[in-house]
Amino acid sequence: MTTPSMTLAELVEKGADSDLLRDMIGFVCQRMMEFDVEGLCKAAHGERNPEVRATQRNGYRARTWDTRAGTIALRIPKLREGSYFPGFLEPRRTAEKALAAVIQEAYVQGVSTRSVDTLVKAMGMDGISKSQVSRLCEEIDDRGRLFRERPIEGDWPYLWIDATYVKVREGGRIVSVAVIIAVAVSSDGRREVLGLEVGPSEAEPFWTSFLRSLMRRGLRGVKLVISDAHEGLKSAIGKVLNATWQRCRVHFMRNVLACVPKGQRRVVSAMIGTIFAQESKKAAHEQWRTITDQLRDRFPKAATLMDAAEHEVLAYMSFPREHWLKLHSTNPLERLNGEVKRRADVVGIFPTENSIYRLVGALLIEQNDEWAIQRRYMTLETLATVGDNPSVSLPAVAN
Repeated sequence: MTTPSMTLAELVEKGADSDLLRDMIGFVCQRMMEFDVEGLCKAAHGERNPEVRATQRNGYRARTWDTRAGTIALRIPKLREGSYFPGFLEPRRTAEKALAAVIQEAYVQGVSTRSVDTLVKAMGMDGISKSQVSRLCEEIDDRGRLFRERPIEGDWPYLWIDATYVKVREGGRIVSVAVIIAVAVSSDGRREVLGLEVGPSEAEPFWTSFLRSLMRRGLRGVKLVISDAHEGLKSAIGKVLNATWQRCRVHFMRNVLACVPKGQRRVVSAMIGTIFAQESKKAAHEQWRTITDQLRDRFPKAATLMDAAEHEVLAYMSFPREHWLKLHSTNPLERLNGEVKRRADVVGIFPTENSIYRLVGALLIEQNDEWAIQRRYMTLETLATVGDNPSVSLPAVAN
């Protein structure tokens, strides 16, 4: 249980040896948060007025805040409905510092593009040195490394893995590498970023190494992995996690429609869409085979693809229906990947692989903080059926 914050009288009575400035900042910030939450609830703490009250408190979440006066321990109020995050914590500060550090590193090493040169001048960083860049990067890199290597505790039934591609300078060449992000939902319904890796996305040894690193940190209880159709990843899931694999439905639809003439894609998409509108797993499989047979004569390549992917694309239907909307694709990661791409486009070409970890890691830390104060991504009641002895029959991953 978090220790309650001190009163103003107690703060005034603190001795001369205490850090009065730090404690005063903590006291004021705590009161600011309480006032903010009273405004969101439209009622004071403990006030019973259901006609006026908009929502209710739901305890506190501990958070440290690094300031010039020292590290301050805060208790951020949580709400039963909606979320609250104090504006003074500046949730985007770490990512902005990381972006500046990457731009500076590119500039100092002489590998920056014209757009980066413009940014450097706009930010007033013409006179930066390698030592200045090194000091700035060290602080961010240490925090990112601790985040990537932190222990993973508890069970994580659902794991989403997706890749986005960025350019990096490597051995005098410019190459494209995959930035792999792993997000999971715990058994208590909380969403969290678990892993980040940079490497060749199609290579099975890379995927195997990535998944094993998650296991060494404590990952367990995985029942379903949702990703695009990377053969290396699919094989690694069977070897390392022994979990079911869900092929991203959105990516699959793109693959199928690529086998159909442009003028017929809307019709074919609507036909396949009737599969996912079915109320049960059995009905969906029956409709899948019906639609595949209807497409076979006119679009044999699309039908062949559907024959091979039936169980991979409908795997999510073996899990609670309440989760289907969030399990059928990697869409829960799309917003995060979009933010990574937006920042990567600003940089253009990363000067080193470490600079990728620096910038993307900072973004993931901030996203994790935001998710930590939001309501549960899935309810405890629906997750209770996805335990060690689930009532559903889970298909295995084919190697």
